Amino acid sequence: MINSLEDLKDSVNYSLDIHGFPQKSTEEIRNFVGNGVGRLIELSVPDGINNPLYEECLEKFRIHYSKNMQNKTAPYEGINELLEELKEEGFKLAVVSNKFDTAAKALVKDYFSDFIKIAIGESDTVSRKPAPDSVLKALDELGADSDKAVYVGDSEVDVKTAKNSKLKCVGVTWGFRDREVLEKEGADYIITEPMELMKIIAPK
Repeated sequence: MINSLEDLKDSVNYSLDIHGFPQKSTEEIRNFVGNGVGRLIELSVPDGINNPLYEECLEKFRIHYSKNMQNKTAPYEGINELLEELKEEGFKLAVVSNKFDTAAKALVKDYFSDFIKIAIGESDTVSRKPAPDSVLKALDELGADSDKAVYVGDSEVDVKTAKNSKLKCVGVTWGFRDREVLEKEGADYIITEPMELMKIIAPK
C-alpha cells in the first residue's frame, strides 16, 4: 500500500553509521525487508545477531524510524483510488504488517484513516508473519469470515502468511518483490495495478 523503502533505508543506515558499519543500498534493503525489523537489522549489521552491537543498532533503528517514517514514504500510485472503490462496495479492510505495531498503526492512521480502522503489526503478543496470528486477529476485529476473505501482499512472506491463514492470496508486483518470487511461492492471483483487484473480488 505504501512505499516505505527509502525511509527504512535511511533509518537502517542511521543506526549503522553510529557504529561505523557499512551503509546499505536501496536494493539491499529491498531484499532484507519482509520479516520484521529484527530480521532487517540482523541482515544489515556485520555478523547479524552475533554482533555485540546488534541490539543497540535495533533500538537506534526503532527510535529513528518512529520519528522519520514519513519523510519519503507515500502510497503507491492507484492505492487511494482502489480504497475508494473498496469502501463504496462495502468491503471490510485491515492491514497486517511486520513493521512494529506502533509504526503500522501510525502509518495507516495518517495515510488511510478514511478507509481502514484496523492495523496490526509485530508485537510481544502477536507473532509476526508468516505466522497467521495477525491475520486471525484482524479477521476477528473485523467480524469477518475467513472463507470470504482475501489476503493481498507483495512478498514471499505474504504468500506464506495467506497459506498459513488458509486464505486466497493476491500477489502484487509493484511492491518489494517481483512476479517470479510470487509465482514460485504459489500466489493464487498476481496483479500489476491496484484496480485489477476489483476484477478478482468484485467481478462485474
